[in-house]
Amino acid sequence: MPYKEREISKLYYTMGEVTSMFNVNPSQIRFYEREFEILNPKKNKKGNRLFSPEDVENLKAIFHLVKEKGFTLQGAKDHLKANRTDIKENQKIIDSLERLKEFLLGVKEQL
Repeated sequence: MPYKEREISKLYYTMGEVTSMFNVNPSQIRFYEREFEILNPKKNKKGNRLFSPEDVENLKAIFHLVKEKGFTLQGAKDHLKANRTDIKENQKIIDSLERLKEFLLGVKEQL
């Protein structure tokens, strides 16, 4: 049976890691934190924000609604409240399709 490497997930992500994931400024992440009550990063003694994987998933959903679908902030808030489970399922599907796309592009380059 071949060895299958487990995906390592972090307990918390720093602000720098989150901003590089989404390619945005920290001020935009802080703004979304104030606007959307589903974002609740923990703060350490220094006051640095630590984002859980759930917070990162919520940010993905927010960015998808606001940036890709063109929702207003209020519209995104209302949509998240009404369709919370559907959005999480859709985000998981989108993530798996993006990983599949990356894999297939890698295979194409090797050919």
